[in-house]
Amino acid sequence: MEKLNPRIVVIGGGTGSFTLLQALKKHTKNITALVNMADDGGSTGQLRDEFGVLPPGDIRQCLVALSESSEELRTLFNYRYPAGSSWEGHSFGNLFLSTVEMTTNDFAEAVKVASKVLNIRGKVVPMTLTNCKLCMKLHDRQIVGQYTIEKTSFSGKRDAPMLWLEPDAAISPAAKSAIARADLIVIAPGNLYASLMPALLVNGVKEALSEARARVVYVCNLINKPNHTADFTVHDYVSELERLIGQGTIDTVLFNTDKPTKRLLEAYALDGEFPVHVDKSALQSADYQAIGGKFLAHQGASRNENDTFIHRSLIRHDAEATAVCLIDLLTQES
Repeated sequence: MEKLNPRIVVIGGGTGSFTLLQALKKHTKNITALVNMADDGGSTGQLRDEFGVLPPGDIRQCLVALSESSEELRTLFNYRYPAGSSWEGHSFGNLFLSTVEMTTNDFAEAVKVASKVLNIRGKVVPMTLTNCKLCMKLHDRQIVGQYTIEKTSFSGKRDAPMLWLEPDAAISPAAKSAIARADLIVIAPGNLYASLMPALLVNGVKEALSEARARVVYVCNLINKPNHTADFTVHDYVSELERLIGQGTIDTVLFNTDKPTKRLLEAYALDGEFPVHVDKSALQSADYQAIGGKFLAHQGASRNENDTFIHRSLIRHDAEATAVCLIDLLTQES
């Protein structure tokens, strides 16, 4: 391990990865974002349907997070076209990635081009290059599509839904190599069933994680979603992840012990969303290390008024506090 520039891999996609990557890039230049490729909602979903391209949205967010270009260029890639236009809700970065993919017939090349334009620190790598959809069997029905599954109500605790990718998707060589060479592997916070699991369901990911020499750390969510994880504890999140990737794969879990402001709590309660409960007895008897800390950002995030497709969380991790804790874990091992 390079003490000054440890090789850190972050698995996930969307806002959870975006927030964490922004902080971690200050601590190392050897950072790789491995991104879920089953997204089919919002701008990304429309581009997939109309042009048959691979999903650009989560890739674009990770690219912007790792960018060391000017604020103006980062803002441009995240810019969303306003209501009333034919491109309403689409981001410039999504259109850029899809356009390069269509001209080169190579999504990996599109990511490389955008990486150069944005002058990113580290790498952004699709977990798979297979054009796939997330599928779920819930009781006696099959539900297809990440966005549809995200909007479907079920109890993750009670139903333990069966999930898979269709068609079968193989881990990309670059993703497999990044996991094998990592000094630390981080599963980022995010929607458990619609964002994290699609990345972990890719064929070869489970095996790559089990064979990895690096510590695997899960940064647990701050808020439960009423349609999937309404009554989840920290331990429940880990149990569902390991149902997929194998018990004992996760070595360490970071969970928040801080409290949101009363105003934010009241706003979330209106949508049936509440902080993740900490079951101390379950964590004490777990076969992984559980580390609690003040990982909550007290400056609430703001919503983009042109983001007409998706309702995004306003509660965010304190990315720097989380990153420092992760780097401390590496220091303990050196």
